[in-house]
Amino acid sequence: MSEFSAAAAAPGDGEAVALASLPRKPLSRGALSWILQQGARDPYVILITIYIFSPYFSRVLVGDPVKGQALVANISTIYGLLTAATAPFLGAMIEQYGPRKPMLGLVLGVMVPLLVGLWWAMPAGGLPLMGVSLILVVLGVVYNWGDVLSNSLLGRAAEGVPGRAALISGLGYALANGLSVSLLIFMLWGMVLPGQVDWPGVPHAPLFGLDPAKNEPSRISGPLAAAVMLLGAIPFFLWTPDAARTGRSWMASLRAGVRLLRDTFGNLSGHRDAATFLGARMLYCDGMTALLIFGGLFAAGLMRWGALEMLAYGISLSIFGVIGGLLAPWLDKVLGPRKAVQVEIAGALLMLIATLGMGREKILFFWAYDPAAHAPLWNGPMFRTAPEVIYLGLGLLIAVFVTAQYASSRTLLIRLCPPDKVAAFFGLYALSGTATAWLGSLLVALATAIFKSQVAGFLPIAALLLLGLCGLFLVKGGGREA
Repeated sequence: MSEFSAAAAAPGDGEAVALASLPRKPLSRGALSWILQQGARDPYVILITIYIFSPYFSRVLVGDPVKGQALVANISTIYGLLTAATAPFLGAMIEQYGPRKPMLGLVLGVMVPLLVGLWWAMPAGGLPLMGVSLILVVLGVVYNWGDVLSNSLLGRAAEGVPGRAALISGLGYALANGLSVSLLIFMLWGMVLPGQVDWPGVPHAPLFGLDPAKNEPSRISGPLAAAVMLLGAIPFFLWTPDAARTGRSWMASLRAGVRLLRDTFGNLSGHRDAATFLGARMLYCDGMTALLIFGGLFAAGLMRWGALEMLAYGISLSIFGVIGGLLAPWLDKVLGPRKAVQVEIAGALLMLIATLGMGREKILFFWAYDPAAHAPLWNGPMFRTAPEVIYLGLGLLIAVFVTAQYASSRTLLIRLCPPDKVAAFFGLYALSGTATAWLGSLLVALATAIFKSQVAGFLPIAALLLLGLCGLFLVKGGGREA
Protein backbone atom coordinates (compact mmCIF):
# COMPACT_ATOMS: atom_id res chain seq x y z
CA MET A 1 0.00 0.00 0.00
CA SER A 2 0.92 3.66 -0.51
CA GLU A 3 2.62 5.78 2.18
CA PHE A 4 -0.17 8.26 2.90
CA SER A 5 0.64 8.98 6.54
CA ALA A 6 3.62 9.48 8.84
CA ALA A 7 4.62 7.03 11.57
CA ALA A 8 5.79 7.81 15.09
CA ALA A 9 9.38 7.34 16.15
CA ALA A 10 10.22 4.60 18.65
CA PRO A 11 11.33 5.63 22.14
CA GLY A 12 15.00 5.54 23.03
CA ASP A 13 16.50 2.99 25.43
CA GLY A 14 16.19 5.21 28.51
CA GLU A 15 12.60 6.09 27.73
CA ALA A 16 11.80 2.43 27.03
CA VAL A 17 13.13 1.42 30.45
CA ALA A 18 11.09 4.15 32.12
CA LEU A 19 7.95 3.11 30.26
CA ALA A 20 8.52 -0.52 31.14
CA SER A 21 8.41 0.38 34.83
CA LEU A 22 4.96 1.95 34.48
CA PRO A 23 1.86 -0.15 35.20
CA ARG A 24 0.30 -1.48 32.03
CA LYS A 25 -3.04 0.09 31.19
CA PRO A 26 -5.54 -1.24 28.68
CA LEU A 27 -6.14 0.92 25.63
CA SER A 28 -8.95 3.39 26.16
CA ARG A 29 -12.21 3.40 24.26
CA GLY A 30 -11.01 6.51 22.44
CA ALA A 31 -7.76 4.80 21.39
CA LEU A 32 -9.58 1.70 20.13
CA SER A 33 -11.99 3.94 18.19
CA TRP A 34 -9.07 5.78 16.56
CA ILE A 35 -7.53 2.43 15.55
CA LEU A 36 -10.85 1.28 14.04
CA GLN A 37 -11.32 4.52 12.12
CA GLN A 38 -7.76 4.41 10.76
CA GLY A 39 -8.13 0.78 9.72
CA ALA A 40 -11.48 1.43 8.02
CA ARG A 41 -10.08 4.27 5.88
CA ASP A 42 -7.33 2.33 4.13
CA PRO A 43 -9.46 -0.22 2.21
CA TYR A 44 -10.31 2.74 -0.06
CA VAL A 45 -6.67 2.74 -1.20
CA ILE A 46 -6.55 -1.02 -1.80
CA LEU A 47 -9.95 -1.45 -3.46
CA ILE A 48 -10.20 1.80 -5.43
CA THR A 49 -6.75 3.14 -6.26
CA ILE A 50 -4.72 -0.06 -6.68
CA TYR A 51 -6.30 -3.47 -7.25
CA ILE A 52 -10.00 -3.35 -8.18
CA PHE A 53 -11.57 -0.13 -9.44
CA SER A 54 -8.55 1.52 -11.03
CA PRO A 55 -7.74 -1.50 -13.28
CA TYR A 56 -11.47 -1.72 -14.13
CA PHE A 57 -11.46 1.99 -14.97
CA SER A 58 -8.50 1.52 -17.30
CA ARG A 59 -9.44 -1.82 -18.85
CA VAL A 60 -13.21 -1.39 -19.25
CA LEU A 61 -14.23 2.27 -18.98
CA VAL A 62 -11.31 3.61 -21.01
CA GLY A 63 -11.09 0.39 -23.01
CA ASP A 64 -7.38 0.67 -23.77
CA PRO A 65 -4.68 -0.24 -21.19
CA VAL A 66 -2.21 2.32 -22.57
CA LYS A 67 -4.69 5.19 -22.71
CA GLY A 68 -6.10 4.05 -19.38
CA GLN A 69 -2.69 4.17 -17.69
CA ALA A 70 -2.09 7.67 -19.10
CA LEU A 71 -5.48 8.91 -17.86
CA VAL A 72 -5.04 7.41 -14.38
CA ALA A 73 -1.58 9.00 -14.28
CA ASN A 74 -3.11 12.39 -15.13
CA ILE A 75 -5.73 11.92 -12.39
CA SER A 76 -3.03 11.03 -9.86
CA THR A 77 -0.92 14.00 -10.94
CA ILE A 78 -3.82 16.43 -10.46
CA TYR A 79 -4.78 15.26 -7.00
CA GLY A 80 -1.11 14.94 -6.05
CA LEU A 81 -0.50 18.57 -6.98
CA LEU A 82 -3.62 19.70 -5.12
CA THR A 83 -2.57 17.70 -2.06
CA ALA A 84 0.98 19.08 -2.15
CA ALA A 85 -0.38 22.64 -2.39
CA THR A 86 -2.90 22.31 0.44
CA ALA A 87 -2.09 19.48 2.90
CA PRO A 88 0.96 21.09 4.60
CA PHE A 89 -1.02 24.29 5.22
CA LEU A 90 -4.05 22.31 6.42
CA GLY A 91 -1.92 20.39 8.91
CA ALA A 92 -0.20 23.49 10.24
CA MET A 93 -3.43 25.49 10.38
CA ILE A 94 -5.52 22.85 12.15
CA GLU A 95 -2.81 22.49 14.80
CA GLN A 96 -3.28 26.19 15.58
CA TYR A 97 -7.10 26.09 15.35
CA GLY A 98 -7.94 23.07 17.48
CA PRO A 99 -10.89 20.73 16.71
CA ARG A 100 -10.45 18.21 13.90
CA LYS A 101 -13.73 16.31 14.00
CA PRO A 102 -15.89 18.92 12.20
CA MET A 103 -13.56 18.86 9.20
CA LEU A 104 -13.23 15.06 9.37
CA GLY A 105 -17.03 14.90 9.28
CA LEU A 106 -16.95 17.01 6.12
CA VAL A 107 -14.32 14.64 4.63
CA LEU A 108 -16.58 11.67 5.35
CA GLY A 109 -19.61 13.51 4.00
CA VAL A 110 -17.81 14.02 0.67
CA MET A 111 -16.16 10.61 0.32
CA VAL A 112 -19.04 8.28 1.16
CA PRO A 113 -21.51 9.56 -1.50
CA LEU A 114 -18.77 9.74 -4.15
CA LEU A 115 -17.63 6.17 -3.43
CA VAL A 116 -21.23 4.96 -3.66
CA GLY A 117 -21.51 6.87 -6.95
CA LEU A 118 -18.77 4.70 -8.48
CA TRP A 119 -21.40 1.95 -8.75
CA TRP A 120 -22.76 3.86 -11.76
CA ALA A 121 -19.37 3.97 -13.51
CA MET A 122 -20.41 1.88 -16.51
CA PRO A 123 -19.24 1.80 -20.13
CA ALA A 124 -22.76 2.57 -21.37
CA GLY A 125 -25.71 4.21 -19.65
CA GLY A 126 -23.73 5.33 -16.61
CA LEU A 127 -21.56 8.23 -15.52
CA PRO A 128 -19.45 9.81 -18.29
CA LEU A 129 -15.74 9.03 -18.26
CA MET A 130 -14.77 12.59 -17.35
CA GLY A 131 -17.32 12.55 -14.53
CA VAL A 132 -15.74 9.42 -13.06
CA SER A 133 -12.30 11.01 -13.49
CA LEU A 134 -13.43 14.09 -11.55
CA ILE A 135 -14.80 11.87 -8.76
CA LEU A 136 -11.43 10.10 -8.50
CA VAL A 137 -9.59 13.45 -8.28
CA VAL A 138 -11.85 14.72 -5.49
CA LEU A 139 -11.59 11.40 -3.62
CA GLY A 140 -7.78 11.49 -3.82
CA VAL A 141 -7.49 15.03 -2.42
CA VAL A 142 -10.10 14.64 0.30
CA TYR A 143 -8.71 11.28 1.43
CA ASN A 144 -5.26 12.83 1.91
CA TRP A 145 -6.80 15.70 3.87
CA GLY A 146 -8.48 13.13 6.09
CA ASP A 147 -5.13 11.44 6.69
CA VAL A 148 -3.61 14.72 7.89
CA LEU A 149 -6.52 15.35 10.27
CA SER A 150 -6.74 11.77 11.55
CA ASN A 151 -2.99 11.45 12.17
CA SER A 152 -3.00 14.69 14.14
CA LEU A 153 -5.40 13.11 16.68
CA LEU A 154 -3.12 10.14 17.39
CA GLY A 155 -1.62 11.92 20.40
CA ARG A 156 -5.11 12.64 21.75
CA ALA A 157 -6.09 9.00 21.36
CA ALA A 158 -3.01 7.98 23.37
CA GLU A 159 -3.61 10.45 26.22
CA GLY A 160 -3.52 8.85 29.65
CA VAL A 161 -1.56 5.82 28.41
CA PRO A 162 2.14 6.87 28.36
CA GLY A 163 4.26 5.48 25.55
CA ARG A 164 1.34 3.94 23.67
CA ALA A 165 1.24 6.25 20.63
CA ALA A 166 3.55 3.95 18.64
CA LEU A 167 1.48 0.91 19.64
CA ILE A 168 -1.80 2.60 18.63
CA SER A 169 -0.30 3.74 15.32
CA GLY A 170 0.99 0.23 14.58
CA LEU A 171 -2.34 -1.36 15.45
CA GLY A 172 -4.04 1.08 13.08
CA TYR A 173 -1.80 -0.08 10.22
CA ALA A 174 -2.25 -3.74 11.20
CA LEU A 175 -6.04 -3.41 11.21
CA ALA A 176 -5.93 -1.56 7.88
CA ASN A 177 -3.97 -4.42 6.29
CA GLY A 178 -6.19 -7.03 7.91
CA LEU A 179 -9.40 -5.35 6.77
CA SER A 180 -8.08 -4.83 3.26
CA VAL A 181 -7.02 -8.45 2.85
CA SER A 182 -10.31 -9.64 4.36
CA LEU A 183 -12.33 -7.54 1.91
CA LEU A 184 -10.28 -8.80 -1.04
CA ILE A 185 -10.78 -12.40 0.09
CA PHE A 186 -14.51 -11.78 0.62
CA MET A 187 -14.86 -10.33 -2.89
CA LEU A 188 -12.88 -13.21 -4.38
CA TRP A 189 -14.93 -15.84 -2.54
CA GLY A 190 -18.39 -14.31 -2.81
CA MET A 191 -18.39 -12.25 -6.01
CA VAL A 192 -15.77 -13.43 -8.50
CA LEU A 193 -15.10 -17.17 -8.01
CA PRO A 194 -18.82 -18.19 -7.96
CA GLY A 195 -19.76 -19.55 -11.38
CA GLN A 196 -16.11 -20.03 -12.36
CA VAL A 197 -15.10 -22.88 -10.04
CA ASP A 198 -16.90 -25.76 -8.38
CA TRP A 199 -14.98 -25.69 -5.13
CA PRO A 200 -16.45 -26.68 -1.75
CA GLY A 201 -17.62 -23.66 0.21
CA VAL A 202 -17.73 -21.32 -2.78
CA PRO A 203 -21.26 -20.06 -3.60
CA HIS A 204 -22.77 -21.28 -6.87
CA ALA A 205 -23.61 -17.70 -7.93
CA PRO A 206 -22.22 -14.28 -6.94
CA LEU A 207 -23.64 -12.83 -3.74
CA PHE A 208 -26.28 -10.07 -3.83
CA GLY A 209 -27.23 -11.13 -7.37
CA LEU A 210 -24.20 -9.39 -8.88
CA ASP A 211 -23.78 -9.91 -12.63
CA PRO A 212 -20.17 -10.43 -13.77
CA ALA A 213 -21.20 -9.66 -17.36
CA LYS A 214 -22.02 -6.10 -16.24
CA ASN A 215 -18.75 -5.77 -14.24
CA GLU A 216 -20.77 -5.48 -11.06
CA PRO A 217 -18.17 -7.33 -8.88
CA SER A 218 -15.69 -4.55 -9.79
CA ARG A 219 -18.18 -1.70 -9.50
CA ILE A 220 -19.30 -2.81 -6.01
CA SER A 221 -15.82 -1.93 -4.68
CA GLY A 222 -16.86 1.73 -4.31
CA PRO A 223 -19.98 1.16 -2.16
CA LEU A 224 -18.13 -1.53 -0.20
CA ALA A 225 -15.27 0.85 0.66
CA ALA A 226 -17.84 3.53 1.60
CA ALA A 227 -19.71 1.19 3.96
CA VAL A 228 -16.53 0.10 5.75
CA MET A 229 -15.30 3.71 6.07
CA LEU A 230 -18.64 4.93 7.45
CA LEU A 231 -19.06 2.12 9.98
CA GLY A 232 -15.48 2.46 11.19
CA ALA A 233 -15.92 6.21 11.75
CA ILE A 234 -18.98 6.04 14.03
CA PRO A 235 -17.12 4.99 17.24
CA PHE A 236 -14.38 7.50 16.42
CA PHE A 237 -16.79 10.44 16.37
CA LEU A 238 -18.45 9.19 19.56
CA TRP A 239 -15.45 8.41 21.76
CA THR A 240 -12.06 9.57 20.44
CA PRO A 241 -11.21 12.89 22.15
CA ASP A 242 -10.89 15.92 19.90
CA ALA A 243 -8.47 18.82 20.32
CA ALA A 244 -9.74 21.82 22.26
CA ARG A 245 -10.46 25.16 20.66
CA THR A 246 -7.49 27.52 20.82
CA GLY A 247 -9.59 30.62 20.39
CA ARG A 248 -7.92 31.56 17.10
CA SER A 249 -10.00 32.28 14.03
CA TRP A 250 -9.44 30.35 10.80
CA MET A 251 -7.35 33.15 9.30
CA ALA A 252 -5.29 33.65 12.46
CA SER A 253 -4.71 29.88 12.57
CA LEU A 254 -3.57 29.91 8.95
CA ARG A 255 -1.07 32.73 9.59
CA ALA A 256 0.30 30.93 12.65
CA GLY A 257 0.52 27.71 10.64
CA VAL A 258 2.58 29.36 7.91
CA ARG A 259 5.02 30.60 10.57
CA LEU A 260 5.20 27.05 11.97
CA LEU A 261 6.06 25.64 8.53
CA ARG A 262 8.78 28.26 8.10
CA ASP A 263 10.29 27.32 11.47
CA THR A 264 10.15 23.62 10.58
CA PHE A 265 12.17 24.17 7.40
CA GLY A 266 14.62 26.15 9.47
CA ASN A 267 15.49 22.93 11.33
CA LEU A 268 17.36 21.70 8.24
CA SER A 269 20.06 24.31 8.79
CA GLY A 270 23.27 22.67 9.95
CA HIS A 271 22.07 19.09 9.40
CA ARG A 272 23.45 18.27 5.96
CA ASP A 273 23.11 14.48 6.09
CA ALA A 274 19.51 14.55 7.28
CA ALA A 275 18.66 17.13 4.59
CA THR A 276 20.40 15.06 1.90
CA PHE A 277 18.51 11.97 3.01
CA LEU A 278 15.15 13.78 2.87
CA GLY A 279 15.98 15.02 -0.63
CA ALA A 280 16.92 11.51 -1.80
CA ARG A 281 13.81 10.10 -0.16
CA MET A 282 11.66 12.61 -2.02
CA LEU A 283 12.85 10.96 -5.25
CA TYR A 284 12.69 7.29 -4.33
CA CYS A 285 9.46 7.72 -2.35
CA ASP A 286 7.83 9.24 -5.45
CA GLY A 287 8.97 6.17 -7.37
CA MET A 288 7.63 3.79 -4.73
CA THR A 289 4.30 5.62 -4.58
CA ALA A 290 3.95 5.52 -8.38
CA LEU A 291 4.89 1.83 -8.32
CA LEU A 292 2.05 1.16 -5.89
CA ILE A 293 -0.49 3.31 -7.73
CA PHE A 294 0.24 1.89 -11.18
CA GLY A 295 1.27 -1.66 -10.27
CA GLY A 296 -2.29 -2.94 -10.55
CA LEU A 297 -2.89 -1.12 -13.84
CA PHE A 298 0.35 -2.48 -15.26
CA ALA A 299 -0.49 -6.07 -14.30
CA ALA A 300 -4.02 -5.79 -15.66
CA GLY A 301 -2.85 -4.34 -18.98
CA LEU A 302 0.39 -6.23 -19.58
CA MET A 303 -0.84 -9.65 -18.45
CA ARG A 304 -4.47 -8.98 -19.45
CA TRP A 305 -5.72 -10.01 -16.02
CA GLY A 306 -9.35 -9.53 -15.06
CA ALA A 307 -11.06 -9.05 -11.69
CA LEU A 308 -10.33 -12.62 -10.54
CA GLU A 309 -6.60 -12.42 -11.13
CA MET A 310 -6.35 -8.88 -9.72
CA LEU A 311 -8.08 -9.90 -6.49
CA ALA A 312 -5.73 -12.85 -6.03
CA TYR A 313 -2.77 -10.62 -6.94
CA GLY A 314 -3.77 -7.99 -4.39
CA ILE A 315 -4.25 -10.56 -1.62
CA SER A 316 -0.87 -12.14 -2.32
CA LEU A 317 1.01 -8.82 -2.37
CA SER A 318 -0.65 -7.63 0.83
CA ILE A 319 0.38 -10.83 2.62
CA PHE A 320 3.96 -10.67 1.35
CA GLY A 321 4.19 -7.05 2.46
CA VAL A 322 4.19 -8.42 6.02
CA ILE A 323 7.45 -10.23 5.21
CA GLY A 324 8.96 -6.88 4.24
CA GLY A 325 8.03 -5.47 7.64
CA LEU A 326 9.82 -8.39 9.30
CA LEU A 327 12.84 -8.18 6.98
CA ALA A 328 13.54 -4.48 7.63
CA PRO A 329 14.61 -4.73 11.30
CA TRP A 330 16.97 -7.59 10.47
CA LEU A 331 18.59 -5.64 7.61
CA ASP A 332 18.82 -2.53 9.82
CA LYS A 333 20.72 -4.54 12.43
CA VAL A 334 23.01 -6.43 10.04
CA LEU A 335 23.79 -3.64 7.55
CA GLY A 336 22.74 -0.45 9.27
CA PRO A 337 19.64 1.48 8.14
CA ARG A 338 21.37 3.46 5.36
CA LYS A 339 22.68 0.36 3.57
CA ALA A 340 19.41 -1.43 4.35
CA VAL A 341 17.43 1.26 2.50
CA GLN A 342 19.87 1.06 -0.41
CA VAL A 343 19.49 -2.73 -0.62
CA GLU A 344 15.70 -2.43 -0.45
CA ILE A 345 15.55 0.23 -3.19
CA ALA A 346 17.98 -1.76 -5.37
CA GLY A 347 15.88 -4.91 -4.88
CA ALA A 348 12.67 -3.11 -5.87
CA LEU A 349 14.45 -1.56 -8.88
CA LEU A 350 15.79 -4.91 -10.15
CA MET A 351 12.39 -6.58 -9.76
CA LEU A 352 10.72 -3.66 -11.55
CA ILE A 353 13.15 -3.93 -14.48
CA ALA A 354 12.44 -7.66 -14.66
CA THR A 355 8.67 -7.08 -14.80
CA LEU A 356 9.15 -4.70 -17.73
CA GLY A 357 10.47 -7.66 -19.70
CA MET A 358 7.40 -9.79 -19.05
CA GLY A 359 4.26 -10.43 -21.08
CA ARG A 360 1.78 -13.19 -21.72
CA GLU A 361 4.02 -14.39 -24.56
CA LYS A 362 7.41 -13.27 -23.22
CA ILE A 363 9.62 -14.05 -20.22
CA LEU A 364 12.34 -11.64 -19.01
CA PHE A 365 12.83 -9.82 -22.33
CA PHE A 366 14.53 -12.68 -24.24
CA TRP A 367 12.44 -15.85 -24.03
CA ALA A 368 9.38 -16.18 -26.22
CA TYR A 369 6.49 -18.21 -24.82
CA ASP A 370 3.60 -19.65 -26.83
CA PRO A 371 0.69 -20.44 -24.48
CA ALA A 372 -0.85 -22.74 -27.11
CA ALA A 373 2.31 -24.88 -27.22
CA HIS A 374 2.49 -25.43 -23.45
CA ALA A 375 0.10 -27.26 -21.17
CA PRO A 376 -1.33 -25.21 -18.27
CA LEU A 377 0.73 -25.41 -15.09
CA TRP A 378 -2.40 -26.37 -13.18
CA ASN A 379 -6.15 -26.68 -13.68
CA GLY A 380 -7.13 -23.71 -11.55
CA PRO A 381 -8.97 -20.59 -12.75
CA MET A 382 -5.95 -18.22 -12.75
CA PHE A 383 -2.15 -17.97 -13.10
CA ARG A 384 -2.05 -21.02 -15.39
CA THR A 385 0.99 -20.12 -17.50
CA ALA A 386 4.71 -19.72 -16.73
CA PRO A 387 4.80 -15.97 -17.55
CA GLU A 388 1.90 -15.31 -15.18
CA VAL A 389 3.51 -17.25 -12.32
CA ILE A 390 6.88 -15.54 -12.85
CA TYR A 391 5.23 -12.11 -13.02
CA LEU A 392 3.36 -12.91 -9.79
CA GLY A 393 6.63 -13.90 -8.10
CA LEU A 394 8.32 -10.66 -9.17
CA GLY A 395 5.37 -8.68 -7.83
CA LEU A 396 5.59 -10.46 -4.48
CA LEU A 397 9.28 -9.55 -4.18
CA ILE A 398 8.50 -5.93 -5.04
CA ALA A 399 5.94 -5.90 -2.19
CA VAL A 400 8.59 -7.20 0.22
CA PHE A 401 11.19 -4.58 -0.77
CA VAL A 402 8.75 -1.65 -0.87
CA THR A 403 7.37 -2.41 2.60
CA ALA A 404 10.86 -2.93 4.05
CA GLN A 405 12.01 0.39 2.57
CA TYR A 406 9.24 2.31 4.35
CA ALA A 407 10.25 0.80 7.70
CA SER A 408 14.03 1.24 7.27
CA SER A 409 13.63 4.84 6.08
CA ARG A 410 12.03 5.81 9.39
CA THR A 411 14.87 4.16 11.29
CA LEU A 412 17.46 5.98 9.19
CA LEU A 413 15.90 9.38 9.88
CA ILE A 414 16.00 8.72 13.63
CA ARG A 415 19.72 7.94 13.33
CA LEU A 416 20.46 11.08 11.30
CA CYS A 417 18.43 13.81 13.01
CA PRO A 418 19.30 15.46 16.33
CA PRO A 419 17.56 13.75 19.28
CA ASP A 420 15.95 16.98 20.46
CA LYS A 421 14.32 17.67 17.07
CA VAL A 422 12.88 14.26 16.15
CA ALA A 423 9.29 15.56 15.95
CA ALA A 424 10.24 18.48 13.70
CA PHE A 425 12.21 16.21 11.37
CA PHE A 426 9.36 13.73 11.14
CA GLY A 427 7.22 16.65 10.01
CA LEU A 428 9.72 17.25 7.21
CA TYR A 429 9.78 13.49 6.57
CA ALA A 430 6.02 13.46 6.04
CA LEU A 431 6.26 16.51 3.80
CA SER A 432 9.01 14.90 1.70
CA GLY A 433 6.69 11.98 1.05
CA THR A 434 3.81 14.15 -0.19
CA ALA A 435 5.21 17.44 -1.54
CA THR A 436 6.21 15.93 -4.89
CA ALA A 437 3.93 12.88 -4.89
CA TRP A 438 2.57 14.19 -8.17
CA LEU A 439 5.96 13.95 -9.92
CA GLY A 440 5.95 10.19 -10.46
CA SER A 441 2.40 10.26 -11.83
CA LEU A 442 3.23 13.18 -14.13
CA LEU A 443 6.29 11.42 -15.55
CA VAL A 444 4.33 8.19 -16.05
CA ALA A 445 1.59 10.11 -17.86
CA LEU A 446 4.08 11.88 -20.14
CA ALA A 447 6.08 8.74 -20.98
CA THR A 448 2.96 6.66 -21.60
CA ALA A 449 1.43 9.33 -23.85
CA ILE A 450 4.64 9.98 -25.82
CA PHE A 451 5.66 6.37 -26.45
CA LYS A 452 2.15 4.83 -26.49
CA SER A 453 3.38 2.01 -24.27
CA GLN A 454 2.68 0.88 -20.71
CA VAL A 455 6.25 -0.38 -20.39
CA ALA A 456 7.71 2.98 -21.43
CA GLY A 457 5.42 4.64 -18.91
CA PHE A 458 7.18 2.74 -16.13
CA LEU A 459 10.69 3.80 -17.08
CA PRO A 460 10.45 7.12 -15.13
CA ILE A 461 9.60 5.10 -12.01
CA ALA A 462 12.85 3.17 -12.45
CA ALA A 463 14.71 6.47 -12.94
CA LEU A 464 13.29 7.95 -9.71
CA LEU A 465 14.32 4.85 -7.75
CA LEU A 466 17.81 4.98 -9.25
CA LEU A 467 18.28 8.71 -8.52
CA GLY A 468 17.11 8.24 -4.94
CA LEU A 469 19.45 5.29 -4.51
CA CYS A 470 22.40 7.33 -5.80
CA GLY A 471 21.49 10.23 -3.49
CA LEU A 472 21.87 7.97 -0.46
CA PHE A 473 25.56 7.47 -1.28
CA LEU A 474 26.03 11.16 -0.37
CA VAL A 475 24.65 10.55 3.12
CA LYS A 476 27.07 9.90 5.96
CA GLY A 477 25.90 8.10 9.05
CA GLY A 478 23.22 5.49 9.59
CA GLY A 479 25.76 2.68 9.68
CA ARG A 480 25.58 -0.58 11.59
CA GLU A 481 25.57 -0.13 15.35
CA ALA A 482 28.10 -1.96 17.47
